[in-house]
Amino acid sequence: MENLKAINSIGKLKDFVREIKDFPKKGINFKDITPLLADPKAFAFAIDGLVNRYLSQKIGYVVCIEARGFVIGAPLAYRLGAGVIMVRKPGKLPYECSSLSYDLEYGSATLEIHKDALKKDDRVIIADDVLATGGTALAAINLIEGFGAKVIDAAFLAELSFLNGADKLKPHKVNSLLKFDY
Repeated sequence: MENLKAINSIGKLKDFVREIKDFPKKGINFKDITPLLADPKAFAFAIDGLVNRYLSQKIGYVVCIEARGFVIGAPLAYRLGAGVIMVRKPGKLPYECSSLSYDLEYGSATLEIHKDALKKDDRVIIADDVLATGGTALAAINLIEGFGAKVIDAAFLAELSFLNGADKLKPHKVNSLLKFDY
C-alpha cells in the first residue's frame, strides 16, 4: 500500500471530491470526482482501496456502468486479471443486446449489455463511480442475473448514503470507498 502512505501525506481522499451546488438541477448537490481522478496518487489509492477486497475472490468480469463506471471498473479488472464488460445506454453497443428499462428518481432509463457477454455462474462485480438511489445499479444487477451469472459485489468510489441506495441492492453486498452522509 505504497499509495496509502502517499495519499495520507497529501490529505484525505474525500478532499479530492468537490461539491457542485444545484447541479444537474436546483436542490441537488453533485459530488464531483473529477479532481480525484485527475490526481495520480489519489486515483491509485482509490483503486487500491477498492481492489483489495476482491484479490482472492476469483472474479471473472467487472461489469462497468456507463460512463464513469468505465473509469473505475477498467483498472479494477486489470488489477484482478478479469475481463471488462460494458453496460451502456441504448444504441451504443455494436452487437445484439439484452436491455432493461427502469425508473429513476427523475425519469426513466434503459441499459443494454451484449447478449453473449456472460454465461451461467460467471463471477462478476459491478463497478460505477457513485451509488445514489441505486436504480441504475439494480438494473445492471438484473441484467447480469438474467444470464445466470453471480453478482459478488457492487463496487463504488463513493456512496451518497443518505439516499439509501445500498438498501435497494440488498441482498447484494456494496463496497463503497467513500461515504457521504449529506
